Amino acid sequence: MRYELFYWPSIQGRGEYVRLALEEAGADYVDVARQRRLSYVDLSMFQIVAGLRYAFPRLMARLEPRIPRLAELHGRVAQRPNLAAYLGSVRRLPFNENGIFRHYPELDG
Repeated sequence: MRYELFYWPSIQGRGEYVRLALEEAGADYVDVARQRRLSYVDLSMFQIVAGLRYAFPRLMARLEPRIPRLAELHGRVAQRPNLAAYLGSVRRLPFNENGIFRHYPELDG
């Protein structure tokens, strides 16, 4: 069984304690770059951006050039194979006027 060590592979830091133990045990492991791993925060930010695009389309079109990394994150999350399949399926509930993200034309300045 190969272990995955989610830590910054180029920084010794706290990950080195685990590396030492794995090396001493002769365990098979690989350093996995932490910054590339999808997190709950990434998924949450995806949903927030999607919801705000629905609720305030004109405002978001003006704001997104000022937050390019957030817009890029949204795009990367949407392209993940499992999520792309879900987003294109009937299981993905559409935004509507009953949810937390409602279209507010009077506020969409």
